[in-house]
Amino acid sequence: MHYMQAASRGSLAQARDRLNAQLDGMSERDAQTLGEQLFAAVDLLLAEIVLRRHLADPARPTQDRVRLLEAVLGGQIGAPALDVLTGLVGSRWSQPRDLVDSVELLGQLALLTVATKQDAIEDVEDELFRVGRLLDREPRLRTLLAERAMPAERRVGLLRSVLASKVHPVTERLLVRAVQSPQGRSLDRAAEELAELAAASRERSVARVATPVALTDEQQRRLADTLSRIYRRPISLQVDMRPELVGGLVVQVGDEVIDGSLSGRLSDALQRLPK
Repeated sequence: MHYMQAASRGSLAQARDRLNAQLDGMSERDAQTLGEQLFAAVDLLLAEIVLRRHLADPARPTQDRVRLLEAVLGGQIGAPALDVLTGLVGSRWSQPRDLVDSVELLGQLALLTVATKQDAIEDVEDELFRVGRLLDREPRLRTLLAERAMPAERRVGLLRSVLASKVHPVTERLLVRAVQSPQGRSLDRAAEELAELAAASRERSVARVATPVALTDEQQRRLADTLSRIYRRPISLQVDMRPELVGGLVVQVGDEVIDGSLSGRLSDALQRLPK
């Protein structure tokens, strides 16, 4: 998601609270339906430019925007989705794109709640991360999945052939949604952001760990505990095998990188040599 100005960030925070109120106590099936209806609203807003502008226009009275929303979607979606969308269009947005991106994000959160209710959110987070790393290593596949000249159905079919039904249904749905999105974002980046969103839904920050050798469960636990103490918040590890590092680890938390790899130290030493 692109950077939002203060007004939009505040509106999104309120919308997330409203969504959580709807999801609290909701069944898995109803949470799934809510997410899908929010995705459908995104598709409508992307297709109808004039409607999008009117619903996000701060110069229009709030009641007018809400009435317009109800006239278009009333009776077409369930009461929970309509309530969430009513809160969104009644808020102030710095630009119409922020409204669309926020509805998409809320749809993603609704689906992640399904995984949480099924005690599968950690698996979904890991699967999203691994798909992102796979696409990072396979530029040809990444290019094909982003090829707008190829019909969306073919790109989705290609993605499903890669996933081969080996991931959780929520993981697959989120990735399929990203491939179908007309906004043209690369799937590797989308998968990475979705993995971060899954971690955040567990109230955790993400540490990306590059290592030349596999880490045992105990090593991962100790590393996560150490990073949690350093950063003073729960940390979720996303471990990527990188044989070219030779030895040591490279850890990234947000914009901060801790390079303890042998290749990193060699590179640093080379840069310090006299020219």
